[in-house]
Amino acid sequence: MSTIKNIFIEHGPAYLARYGERIPKGHKKVIRAIINCKTDVFGVCVYTCRDCGFTDYIPISCGNRHCPNCQYRKTRQWLDKQKQKCLPGPHFMITFTVPEQIRAFIRSHQKEVYSAMFAASSQALKKLAKDPRHIGGDLPGFYGVLHTWGRQMQFHPHIHFIVAGCAVSKKDMVCHPAKNNFYLPILPLGILYKAKFRELMQKAGLLDQIPSSAWEPAWNVNCQAIGDTDEHANKYLATYVFKVAVTDSRVKTDHQTVFVSYKKQKSNRTRTMQLVPFEFIRRFLQHVLPWGFMKIRYYGFMHPSCSLGLDKLRMLISLAFKIKVIINPCKPELLPEPLPEPICKRCGGTLVFQHVMAPQQVGASGLPAG
Repeated sequence: MSTIKNIFIEHGPAYLARYGERIPKGHKKVIRAIINCKTDVFGVCVYTCRDCGFTDYIPISCGNRHCPNCQYRKTRQWLDKQKQKCLPGPHFMITFTVPEQIRAFIRSHQKEVYSAMFAASSQALKKLAKDPRHIGGDLPGFYGVLHTWGRQMQFHPHIHFIVAGCAVSKKDMVCHPAKNNFYLPILPLGILYKAKFRELMQKAGLLDQIPSSAWEPAWNVNCQAIGDTDEHANKYLATYVFKVAVTDSRVKTDHQTVFVSYKKQKSNRTRTMQLVPFEFIRRFLQHVLPWGFMKIRYYGFMHPSCSLGLDKLRMLISLAFKIKVIINPCKPELLPEPLPEPICKRCGGTLVFQHVMAPQQVGASGLPAG
């Protein structure tokens, strides 16, 4: 059983009993989803073995995006889909953060502020990319993923953007490559990002709730080159896309204490912090996103509604970087791999899906154990 799931099973009900009135509905839903994941609470899939005819009943996962057991399949499916949209040329990962002084405010206004972070950072990227002193194209291409945690599960909201190293000019349909190996200067990006965020908070009527100390430090932006095609970029970010605040590989427990391993920035030495179960659950739940919030967003020529089309876009980028034009750059080995089929526990043969049984059917059927 998953270590994190076991912690929630052992201590989740007591956590709900103690803090129930103060816990948001979304957090309660996540607790129950993790506890009941891969049990018959969500129904079962019925399979039969192709070789021996054995019938197996496999519980359905909860599918909650905050459940550490349910992210592998989603990550694979997202990565396989991205492989079909390979773009040539250099790519960068640009990360936008917020200062510590504003984090408490953000926790109290998550939906509004997370959206403002996306809007302010994407607008800053577009404005500087359009400037002829930098790139000179009004149609850049990038997508972003929101993260809310640091290495010790603390609240640390930031956005990772994967950015193609060029921008298309809609006026003459020419692709302009970035003029350096860092895409755009990070100091002006940080200044623009902070200014646009402040403007959005003023429009939302929330500016007076932000401590003045939040505007004093520079708002840090980091840029890192990550490869010559977005194949490398997607692989780099794939583990981040559906990642939760902490995974089972980093967690151990003796039922009274939770041990979480982590590494400090710029250090390879593994450290361990000790938390009581309630504190572990609290830190985990503070990263639950608002209901319906989109944590991945696409912009410019990476947006699904972009009218350029993949083939034309690949041609424009290839011409800009003077590389061989490849209409379909996806290599055979990059094509989607089939997800592994379940194996028969009796003979090791392949299980073939038959149908789904709803939770109420499972309760009435008296399914055999195992």
